[in-house]
Amino acid sequence: MFQWTGICPIVKRVWTSSYTLYSGGWVVLILAGFYALIEWKGWRDWAFPLVVVGKNSIAIYVMSWTMTGFFLDALDRHFGSVFWIAGPTFRPVLLGFGVMLVFWCILFWMYRRKIFLRI
Repeated sequence: MFQWTGICPIVKRVWTSSYTLYSGGWVVLILAGFYALIEWKGWRDWAFPLVVVGKNSIAIYVMSWTMTGFFLDALDRHFGSVFWIAGPTFRPVLLGFGVMLVFWCILFWMYRRKIFLRI
């Protein structure tokens, strides 16, 4: 039904209307959980890593499109044996977390020096 009304965006790589509704529902539940913990309970300290990423969301978006391959290759070349500890199944997951940690360190460096990319 949504396809005929023009509501469905055609730029999505993996897209079906049922998957979008399902994943959108999960996102709303997670957002509600974060809101409850941060605003109602007052637990703000644990959310600092998310604040660092949120302050420079444009930078993390650009880095994810331009530098992911470089950092995957560099981490695999220099620390490849560390990632094989998890076995061939979970090795890509650990590499992804490693790249995410490198990106977060770059964003933290930018956050400490008050460098924010804005439109």
